[in-house]
Amino acid sequence: MADRSLRGMRLGSQSLQSEEGVVFSPRITATYRADDGTTFDVTFAEEAEVPENWVSPKSGKEGVLLEADGSPVVQAEVETKAPRTHWDMLLERRSRAELEELLEERLQYLRARRGKKQDIAS
Repeated sequence: MADRSLRGMRLGSQSLQSEEGVVFSPRITATYRADDGTTFDVTFAEEAEVPENWVSPKSGKEGVLLEADGSPVVQAEVETKAPRTHWDMLLERRSRAELEELLEERLQYLRARRGKKQDIAS
């Protein structure tokens, strides 16, 4: 039985598909420069938006996108709004006078409740 073992491909180690008739999507190569002066290339799909910064796969340092002539791409200044706080959102719904009135009502309620507990304990 051992002399008649089946021979064939190893399972999972090789693909039976070929690249015949496969059309790859168009690609572009972007060049980045790290702070230490090293450059590296990253391949993207042609329709993908190329980011202005990318981390080098070899050194782990962040690189800046370069133009075709080798100069760094000028980064557009993005105007950022200050994040809204809970207080800001609260002021959008109520006026300061309304908030003070609600606070006073709540304080009176808490003081009355605390007074009742003290009466029970004594």
